[in-house]
Amino acid sequence: MTSPRGSSMGKQGRERSRAVREAQAAVLARRSRRQRWVLAGGGLVIVALLAAIVVVVVNAAGSKSGDTVAGAVVRPANATAAGALTIGDPDAPVRLEVFLDYMCPFCGRFERANGAEIDRLVGAGTVRLEVYPLAFLDEASRGTEYSSRTANAAATVADRAPAQLPAFHRALFDRQPEEGTAGLTDDEIAGLARAAKVPDDVVAQFGERRFAAWVAASTKTALDDISGTPTVRIDGRQFTGDLYQAGPLTQAITAAATGPQ
Repeated sequence: MTSPRGSSMGKQGRERSRAVREAQAAVLARRSRRQRWVLAGGGLVIVALLAAIVVVVVNAAGSKSGDTVAGAVVRPANATAAGALTIGDPDAPVRLEVFLDYMCPFCGRFERANGAEIDRLVGAGTVRLEVYPLAFLDEASRGTEYSSRTANAAATVADRAPAQLPAFHRALFDRQPEEGTAGLTDDEIAGLARAAKVPDDVVAQFGERRFAAWVAASTKTALDDISGTPTVRIDGRQFTGDLYQAGPLTQAITAAATGPQ
């Protein structure tokens, strides 16, 4: 038989055990709350860091080609309001638009496949060519801004010696550097222009970068409208045939010139 004392001691023991468990539970609860605050604080720090990173990336992206360049936007003579350099008879029955970057390897492939035919059709008065020289690949030329330099050079030729623009345009693709390289030097670009019979006084203006702001503005406008280069349009409609094989583009242009049969 259990004595009253024994019963009392057991009760006290149970109360002490309960008190210990409650104290332990309180400690764990406080520790859990501290951990949650630490995690939350860490999350806030992470969010802040991510926000800072986003700001840096956006600011860096804003400094790349295609965004605003200091200086007045001067449009080359005979350029369209949309940002194209025009080649050929303005009254030609077909308007051919080509959006390109002089460092874009796919633009080079397109030119090698179709350049001769385009020249023929321009010469025959069938096509009015509108070339959009873009500069979105500046970042792929090791800091030399090759795309901007060549686009500015083409714009300078279009402005001051338009008859030599087709030959200079072809020369830039004949000597097209690989994407990711520094590209041609200013002197090499000038040499190509002279070989294309661009007058020396016009070549001397390449370094002034007079049309740099125009190239940047035109690039920004074009990149809001196209998804890649080369983009080719016939009378405002995108050509969806094979860009890299001679024949399909010529057929499409001929069909547009002759109209419905």
